[in-house]
Amino acid sequence: MVTAKMVNELRSMTGAGMMDCKKALTETNGDMEAAVDFLREKGIAKAAKKADRIAAEGLANVFIDGNKAVVIEVNSETDFVSKNENFISLVDEIGNAILKSDVNNLSDALKAKTNDGTVEDLIIAKTATIGEKLSLRRVEVRNKENDEEFGSYLHMGGKIAVLTVVKGASNEVAKDVAMQAAAMKPEYLSEAEVPAERVEKEKKFLIDQAMEEGKPAEIAEKMVAGRLKKFFKEICLVDQAFIKDGDIDVKTYVKNNGGTVVDMVRFEVGEGMEHRSDNFADEVMSQLNEQ
Repeated sequence: MVTAKMVNELRSMTGAGMMDCKKALTETNGDMEAAVDFLREKGIAKAAKKADRIAAEGLANVFIDGNKAVVIEVNSETDFVSKNENFISLVDEIGNAILKSDVNNLSDALKAKTNDGTVEDLIIAKTATIGEKLSLRRVEVRNKENDEEFGSYLHMGGKIAVLTVVKGASNEVAKDVAMQAAAMKPEYLSEAEVPAERVEKEKKFLIDQAMEEGKPAEIAEKMVAGRLKKFFKEICLVDQAFIKDGDIDVKTYVKNNGGTVVDMVRFEVGEGMEHRSDNFADEVMSQLNEQ
């Protein structure tokens, strides 16, 4: 019989998760040494040792099939590994597995079926093979109507991945909008999506700024309206000046081509994450020492 004490002992020996330890002990009839070997063979023990390491490099990609699209970000510890064929194939396998499944969030995506178990199983196995912490960080799933078009664009080989949805316009227009989002880094699709607290915070900042310039309160209020408009033009995709024609904004470009922008997803690898500070030579040595 597998006891909680046995599970805790195996966890302390391997660093693996509680459920993985319980499964290993069950599969090996409570034999501790055999359970350790079981976890090592599955790559779970090696992956667990890397769990606290920083993985902020990697690749993002877009996968499309008919009216469904998936955007993912898969992280590695170093940029060197993100260019490895094994890692690139891992990203493709994860993306296609999610695309074929009926999931719409990260937790469920990790349970999506692949040819080698679940996505989570695949990541654990590849962590053992590649030798770095790997993780599926983000997943976004989008579905479109028949009168809508997906546009996708990858920048710097997948360091930035963008998916757009336009209604009533062509795939070429949708791709132009995706390129716009990749280049100009909008935070929101439109002004309507900007949280009220974000607008109020910016408004207060602009009023304080105008007052510091010596403007009377009533004049400051009027100045803020214009400056807020500029603020929205910077952070909202449809209000940005179109990169191929600075005389019009993005929504006008799409409207001139018979459509409207419906949605946007933009992933930039590692954004908002802590990045490693060690150098490549140290990384090579650390991996050699683990072998």
